[in-house]
Amino acid sequence: MTESAPLLDGFVPWPDDSSERFRALGLWKGESLGDLLRNSAAHYPQNLALICGDRRWRYLEFDQRADALARGLRQLGLKPHDRVVVQLPNIAEFYLVCFALFRLGVIPVFALPAHRRTELAHFVSMSEAVAYITCDMDAAFDYRQMAREIQAQHPLLSHIIVQGEAQEFSALESLFLDGGPVDHITHPADVAFLQLSGGSTGLPKLIPRTHDDYAYSVRESAQLCALNDTSVYLCALPAAHNFPLSSPGSFGVFYAGGCVVMVRHPAPEVCFPLIETERVTITALVPPIALLWLDSARRQPHDLSSLTLLQVGGARFAPEAAKRVRTELGCTLQQVFGMAEGLVNYTRLEDGEYLTTHTQGYPLSPYDEIKIVDDGDCLVPPGEPGHLLTRGPYTIRGYYKAPEHNQRSFTDDGYYRTGDIVRRLATGHLIVEGRAKDQINRGGEKIDAAEVENHLMAHPSVRDVALVAMPDAWLGEKSCAFILPCSFDEKPRRQDLLIFLRARGIAAYKLPDRIEYLPQLPKTGVGKIDKRALRDSLTKTGVHP
Repeated sequence: MTESAPLLDGFVPWPDDSSERFRALGLWKGESLGDLLRNSAAHYPQNLALICGDRRWRYLEFDQRADALARGLRQLGLKPHDRVVVQLPNIAEFYLVCFALFRLGVIPVFALPAHRRTELAHFVSMSEAVAYITCDMDAAFDYRQMAREIQAQHPLLSHIIVQGEAQEFSALESLFLDGGPVDHITHPADVAFLQLSGGSTGLPKLIPRTHDDYAYSVRESAQLCALNDTSVYLCALPAAHNFPLSSPGSFGVFYAGGCVVMVRHPAPEVCFPLIETERVTITALVPPIALLWLDSARRQPHDLSSLTLLQVGGARFAPEAAKRVRTELGCTLQQVFGMAEGLVNYTRLEDGEYLTTHTQGYPLSPYDEIKIVDDGDCLVPPGEPGHLLTRGPYTIRGYYKAPEHNQRSFTDDGYYRTGDIVRRLATGHLIVEGRAKDQINRGGEKIDAAEVENHLMAHPSVRDVALVAMPDAWLGEKSCAFILPCSFDEKPRRQDLLIFLRARGIAAYKLPDRIEYLPQLPKTGVGKIDKRALRDSLTKTGVHP
């Protein structure tokens, strides 16, 4: 494609002067993400690239498999700018699908294995997807049945492609076609894929990441984390999450010529044997899983000495827990605070103990711009908490097809309103104090309160509801639903509400962890539900507003 090739409709690009600056600085190199694997296959053809169960692929084989799948998908009729919802567990096929689609200019929409019918239908509708790639079964859930239900409602969804037993659908394994290398037909400034927002105002929004901006973030992250062709990365979190994908994640390891080890579950009893056997050097966890690892390390018999770097992100890691990493796991801790919209912060490998254990790092790039402001968008004094705003060479300028939301989420001069409350130390390191948005961070999984409240309001026995975060030692936050029933004497049972929510097809992690019933919900002076009072009540045993 030429530089004048049309970009995806609904994508908000960087202003021309910013794009030209990033290219002139060498930040954007004009390469497709499909080149990431191709280049490593050329430089490290016989290096192990991917271990998934008994399968061990070297870079040359991996690259050739991606080309073979690209040929099959092209023959199926997929073309540049088509959107394809991809929902796969941590299996090797996830990366094959990624690189095959990148090479065709087809745009994956990355769903997570935990998403269910309501979310998937939203992704398909919002993106106007023409295909859905999934597996047959995972964790006792049949994705094929969900695919049938969604396809029946969305006639544009022409292709269902299934890894495993496909039944009436197309089998992924049948699409691999022999031939030479596939020519890339992508535009580096165009959208490479669509990720999902945490969802602070309803169902998740779609985040358009370009080849140029994402490749820059991957390269810089790999360098910052000192990855090389001997690095071995354990992918224990869901592979489609931005954190294990690019911070530096699997893509960073592929860029450096190292090896990615796939695992379906992050439990220590599953991961520790792999760390020992495959000599894993780096992995990434969310705080609840990191705590499980710390507790298990005391009594496990496995040799973890190869592990040199443990990254923890997705939610704030308590300093007291952070201090345990070096003594109990024997490796360096790196805190990572980022977002799928772009900005990512790291503690540096050379940081001292205080900065490593008490802060969430500082921006990856010297070209990241951040502001910390008060409610009126005025800069707060140094060291004071405020709203984090950011813009830079890998932070989006707008959500996909969301002009009204973009007016609220971005300033006129292009800063993204992250929704995080932070304060900045004199060193530049950030400490995350909390969220300004109505969002619950359950062990790294973001729950939009409004979405769950809307589902609960559909129950005939619920008059009003408020979902709030409550502190939890393991997950950081859990959710509590305060229910105002239509009749307090005939309030719905908790189990009935959970069954009702499951039937509406929402992800299991969004189900309220606790349900409380109130005769009335507290209100603020302007008549809104006072969620602060509700949250405060949860810290006072037996006391409700």
